[in-house]
Amino acid sequence: MMNTEPLPGSRKVIDGHERVYYDGYWIKYYAPPADSLHAKRQLIDALTRRLFNHVEHGINIPGSRLSEARQAYNDEQDPALKRVNGAMLAGSLFNRATDIITKLVEMQGLGVEITTDNALLRECGRSLQEALSLGRLVLHRSGEEGIDELWGEPLHAFSIPVDTFFESRYIKIASTMRDIDRLGAAIIQNTKDDPDFNGLAPLVQALTLAAHQKVEILQTDDTIFEVWPAFVVASENLLKFAPVIKSGGSLEYDRLQEEGLQLIAQGQRIISEIVRARTPMPKTTLEYIERLEAYRQKVVREAAR
Repeated sequence: MMNTEPLPGSRKVIDGHERVYYDGYWIKYYAPPADSLHAKRQLIDALTRRLFNHVEHGINIPGSRLSEARQAYNDEQDPALKRVNGAMLAGSLFNRATDIITKLVEMQGLGVEITTDNALLRECGRSLQEALSLGRLVLHRSGEEGIDELWGEPLHAFSIPVDTFFESRYIKIASTMRDIDRLGAAIIQNTKDDPDFNGLAPLVQALTLAAHQKVEILQTDDTIFEVWPAFVVASENLLKFAPVIKSGGSLEYDRLQEEGLQLIAQGQRIISEIVRARTPMPKTTLEYIERLEAYRQKVVREAAR
């Protein structure tokens, strides 16, 4: 039997929108800008803002303070404090790279030719590379894990053609959609045998569908005024879900219902964090699914009493 799966990068119009295929998903397609230093500057600026929007507070240190940030990191001996100083150094390195790109674009606008072996371009690359190596020290704002992919993106945007970078983003979006689907399926799978949670599955499915739509569009897309409200409302509807209250239930039964509701709220939060970052969070996803599975086993044991 012939394999009919589309080739990666295949494009076609679906429901009036051009889409591109990667890893099982048809994702909304955006034509990349022409490859230029100006385009790279805009892209790195956007990726840097995005990075600082999703990582822990207090690490957005100006590039002009790089020497101070490095000295503080080198001098610190306490491991916990050194991690935070390393995160601050990474932030300063990122801002230094953005500062350099900004100035190079200004020079280019004045007619100065910027070649690929330019010393400042090499310095920009070194700053991004060092920031990437320190990115493992930086946590997501949830405090649960780092998002290494966000630290690597500006370096990729700097080092490869713009259209190649856009292609890599579609691959990342497909991976993000897959994790969203895994989370939704795990919530449904681990609550489906509990009659108290009848009616939950459609709410989870509505959230995952809205999450897909939010992940695939750019913030500048006009459909943001439809997609974001739909995602917010789907999240609110899931959080409003209330299980059937069984009269005469045991204390353990009541406690399990409360735990189930807390897990649903955690799932909504994790999906929301993944949607906003537009990148997978594998550690958080796996640990949450394990909590769901442990919860289901407790429900089964309680029902067998």
